[in-house]
Amino acid sequence: MSSTFRFFASLFLLTTLLSLQVISSAQAADTTKPKQPNILFIMADDHAYQAISAYPGALNQTPNIDRLAKEGMRFDRCYVTNSICGPARAVILTGKYSHLNGFIDNRSKFDGSQLTYPKLLQKAGYQTAVVGKWHLVSNPTGFDFWSVLRGQGPYYNPQMLTSEGPKKYEGYTTDIITDIALDWLKEKRDPNKPFLLVYQHKAPHRNWMPSPKRLNKYDDVEFPEPETMWDDYSNRASGAKNQDMTIAKTMNQNDLKLNAARGLTPKQKEAWDAAYGPKNKAFEEANLTGKDLVRWKYQRYIKDYLRCIDSVDENVGRVLDYLDDEGLTDNTLVIYTSDQGFYLGEHGWFDKRWMYEESFRTPLLVRWPGHVQPGTVSDALVMNIDFPETMLAAAGVKIPAEMQGESLLPILEGDGHAPKNWRPALYYHYYEFPGAHSVPRHYGVFDGRYKLINYYQLGEWELFDLKEDPHELNSVYGHPDYAEVQTKMHQQLDELRKKYQDDTPKPKDKQ
Repeated sequence: MSSTFRFFASLFLLTTLLSLQVISSAQAADTTKPKQPNILFIMADDHAYQAISAYPGALNQTPNIDRLAKEGMRFDRCYVTNSICGPARAVILTGKYSHLNGFIDNRSKFDGSQLTYPKLLQKAGYQTAVVGKWHLVSNPTGFDFWSVLRGQGPYYNPQMLTSEGPKKYEGYTTDIITDIALDWLKEKRDPNKPFLLVYQHKAPHRNWMPSPKRLNKYDDVEFPEPETMWDDYSNRASGAKNQDMTIAKTMNQNDLKLNAARGLTPKQKEAWDAAYGPKNKAFEEANLTGKDLVRWKYQRYIKDYLRCIDSVDENVGRVLDYLDDEGLTDNTLVIYTSDQGFYLGEHGWFDKRWMYEESFRTPLLVRWPGHVQPGTVSDALVMNIDFPETMLAAAGVKIPAEMQGESLLPILEGDGHAPKNWRPALYYHYYEFPGAHSVPRHYGVFDGRYKLINYYQLGEWELFDLKEDPHELNSVYGHPDYAEVQTKMHQQLDELRKKYQDDTPKPKDKQ
């Protein structure tokens, strides 16, 4: 063998070994690179934190939703920027307050050309889908797949809008939304890509129609009345007394299931009539009046509401079980929330809209194995405007400067407490007046204890000390003992309005 041949043979061997080493190093680097998590964003409509058993004092049991708290983090002070369905959804999509994203009330139409977190996740390699409640008028953008309800959608036999046209389904809407979501996960999802699934329920929105198998659940249960159910609305601004959202006066025959149900198949109607017929007959024979009538309405309302939530909980369990069965749980960030809080008889009310706690505060449960310590509880002041930034940060996507929220990752990956530089107070603004339920327009600031609210069309203010008055029954605005606090809260309110670029209301709004 010539020396020349040996030289080239040695050179070839050395080159091959170096190439293999480079490939091996690259493979090692790939395994250490963080893998983008799948993201499952679950939102119910009008699901009060008082109706999730992971929260203290809940009325019911939600074992599947509770799994997210046991295996992740429960947020006890999560709030919304605008407590009403469509605007809350627009805020979450854009990470911007209502006055900037253009969707201020349920009469608005969402501008789908805006920058949204699903569009950014798409660019980052995610496969995206939205199934269920949409309620933004315009068609979804930023989603590879969409199947959404038209408007509010019915509880039974829904029509779903899709990119291929409307599709009609027979059955209970909560089940159908889950069927479509699971079909997408099983049949349409690309397993080689991370996914974003926005899975949103109509339930438990008004008028609270239970599924066939739950029509008689709770018939033998008497739920306790809220402490403030008989509120007389004294010691507050005039809006609280002049609203139109009481169980006593506002609930109608359809809400109370005293009218015949519409849109049901013969089989569904048979089950419905068999359940409500005898109960309605007993009610008519009782001939109730006064407080006894209000108490009956409350029991009818709360039982139907909780029956709807039972179906949501069952269906959330179906999706969580799928993640477990397919080995997806460990690399999936799961978020459960509502578009806002809801009144379950507190202050004698149903619905939402106010900056008072029951409607301002919303549930938030987050599970992300390996990142969130199971069973942790956070008392940080967080908002729904933080949700898109959190999902983007988890995916390793840069958060646009135009988004106004904060990523919750420092809280989620820590002990649940807010970092030192976290926001000291929250800003809120509600716009839909004149409108349903006659809740006046208002904006305000909340620092975790004190809450300052400006009803700018009325020229009235409220200030609450939630440590001394947790049910917000007595405004201390103008009280000399709170003069210093009041001045501080006004300053914070001015600072937040400037920070979030909210120069509304315009002069005409004050008339």
